[in-house]
Amino acid sequence: MARTLVVQLARIGDLAQSRRLLSGLARRGEVHLAVDRSLTALAARLYPFAVVHGLPAHGAPGQGPLAAAERIRAARPVFEALSATACDKVFTLNFSPLGMAVAALFPPEVQRGYRQFSGQTDKDAVLRLVFRLARDRRGAGLNLADIWAHLDDDPLPPGEVNPPAAPRGGGLGVALAGRAARRSLPPEVLAPLVRTAFLAMGAKRVTLFGTAAQAGEARALLRRLDGPVREACVDATGQTDLPGLVEALSGLDRLLTPDTGAMHLAAFAGVPVTAFFLSSAWSHETGPYGEGHTVWQHTVPCAPCLESAPCDKGLLCLPPFADPAFLRCLAAPARAAPPAGLVGLSTGCDALGAVCRPFCGQDPTRARRLALRAFLTRRLAGDAADGVDAALGHDLAESLSLETDWVLPPPGRTLSGEW
Repeated sequence: MARTLVVQLARIGDLAQSRRLLSGLARRGEVHLAVDRSLTALAARLYPFAVVHGLPAHGAPGQGPLAAAERIRAARPVFEALSATACDKVFTLNFSPLGMAVAALFPPEVQRGYRQFSGQTDKDAVLRLVFRLARDRRGAGLNLADIWAHLDDDPLPPGEVNPPAAPRGGGLGVALAGRAARRSLPPEVLAPLVRTAFLAMGAKRVTLFGTAAQAGEARALLRRLDGPVREACVDATGQTDLPGLVEALSGLDRLLTPDTGAMHLAAFAGVPVTAFFLSSAWSHETGPYGEGHTVWQHTVPCAPCLESAPCDKGLLCLPPFADPAFLRCLAAPARAAPPAGLVGLSTGCDALGAVCRPFCGQDPTRARRLALRAFLTRRLAGDAADGVDAALGHDLAESLSLETDWVLPPPGRTLSGEW
């Protein structure tokens, strides 16, 4: 029986987005999963088939270098257990010094993703290709879950990853914000959207989700809601641990959210998501996975921007979410047109993975994305790309391929399919 290790040292959303890879590996054998130790209970809840190992990947606020070193020393038994585990493959999904240290415990020929080869950091061909795609994020659009899944030689079919979205009976949920404030809607913009969704659904209950640090945002939102909606609200900010959050989200009829970990957990459970994507959030990269979700994506020319760079355009992507025309779209998307710069997308799957298809408004980079997805479908999924111009496929291969992809590459670094 095959034994694999997946090193996923990022945060909640990334852990949920690892499902396609992990579930595919679990079909063929034993799966070990290394995560930040703050996520061990959540990882065990999401992936009960996996042996979970907790590592000190995320620093605690206010701790100095000595405290961090002590946390690493305290994790020595975990490193010893990992080094004693004979693995057929090791998938390191994020680049970090700790991840590279874990990868170095194993022979280079079994490493996938980020890896150590001859003492040097290296990347599999899939990741090398993804970095080239990042030159044109608007036209690329390969979901992060699918990037990781295609590190495996036999990934799980996309339609088997998350259950189709369907209401669960628990009313409307609202995720207040993600880690990046610029990617979230402020209370004065969010409140009318909550009210509109509440009335359109005929909901009886609204649950507000967030960390304890977001309790102030919850209060600001409640002040802006009218009486019936406010009376239906339950403020659950800071009230659940991570496994409890999964349970609470799993019972909802719908979740309103920016690009957050809560969004991915809801999609994981098959709860319908209505997501608002702006600033650096790009739905074709990190949108909710599976059939039946809705994303409202801003398509201003500067989007998606860099999260680490300040906005010098006055958040052009925010005002359309406050436009009355957008409220009409939320209430009756089939009969309304969105404000300029917004496109409504419905989620689904194709042979390559997750896909977002426009149903309302204009998607200015759709043609580029379709051509590139066809090219990637042939290269990564091994399926023919119907209706794609052969010359265009040749041009893409010329621009996205390097000789180092196939000339004496380290083991495991070549892409499947013809080049």
